[in-house]
Amino acid sequence: MARLDDAGDVLLAGPAVRAVRTLAAEVVFLAGPNGRAAAELLPGVDRVVEWQAPWIDHTPPPVSRNDVACLVGRLRGVDEAVVLTSFHQSALPLALLLRLAGVRRITAISNDYPGSLLDVRHVVDESVDVPEAERMLAVAAAAGFLLPPDDDGKLAVQRPLPDISARLGNTSGADKRTYVVVHPGTSAPARTWPADLHRQAVRELAEDGHQVVVTGTERDLTAHVAGDVAVDLGGMTTLAELAAVIEHAGVLVAGNTGPAHLAAAVGTPVVSLFAPVVPAVRWAPYGVPTVLLGDQQAPCLDSRARTCPVPGHPCLSQVTSEQVVKAVRELTQ
Repeated sequence: MARLDDAGDVLLAGPAVRAVRTLAAEVVFLAGPNGRAAAELLPGVDRVVEWQAPWIDHTPPPVSRNDVACLVGRLRGVDEAVVLTSFHQSALPLALLLRLAGVRRITAISNDYPGSLLDVRHVVDESVDVPEAERMLAVAAAAGFLLPPDDDGKLAVQRPLPDISARLGNTSGADKRTYVVVHPGTSAPARTWPADLHRQAVRELAEDGHQVVVTGTERDLTAHVAGDVAVDLGGMTTLAELAAVIEHAGVLVAGNTGPAHLAAAVGTPVVSLFAPVVPAVRWAPYGVPTVLLGDQQAPCLDSRARTCPVPGHPCLSQVTSEQVVKAVRELTQ
């Protein structure tokens, strides 16, 4: 199986992975560098192969004959492939490389004519928005792989998750969902709620009686947001440890980014600060209680912009800290 973009995209592929695992003797997951850790968390994955795709990665490397030859060599022995892509990505470049590796049967979505690159061409109406997890599950079904009757089709991670009690220090009730996790970072500036509003929301959540844990990879950002009122775990957790931190929280507050999908995979409700550069129907947290904040009809609608194209970033800058606190109350009561 292949999904070559970010961690959240890979987590959303989880149900499709489990469907394939019902018949496959081994599931090899081809992931990009931003998705590898998430692929390693997926139930049903036996082995992960990492490769940075020049046609998908946000900072694409040059096309290299040696890199391509290396990937083809690593994929030899794979019998069948299910290629998972977003609506704006093509499966055909990877399908060509899979053919060169000798893969016998390849399934993918392609609205372009695939010639002999695909054995099962799954055609979808891209003007109809469906949750990304369901879209990928449909690709697996087209290849002949269905979830077992006792699988609810939700996102999931492998168990057990790490013990994170030492990370939380004096934060009480690590097993009682008594704290709120705030994750201020995103992979794209257009999806980011302002740092000062995050900081204000953390203070107001503390004043409202919540213990708050701030997570992320950008340590300056998490330190600013946490201030002197929250536990700052910036730069201190692996993806598996972050999953454990979020699992024990009552709510996650986050933008449209990987940890929101990680929350869905561990069953934690989400206050989603969602910029409409991509459709919420496709990309909002899947299968968990969610309060969606942000103007979903803002001028950036469906632009796929990574940097906000509208002065003032109105879709998210107009969301107030009071709205966040109210949403957290709604999800914890």
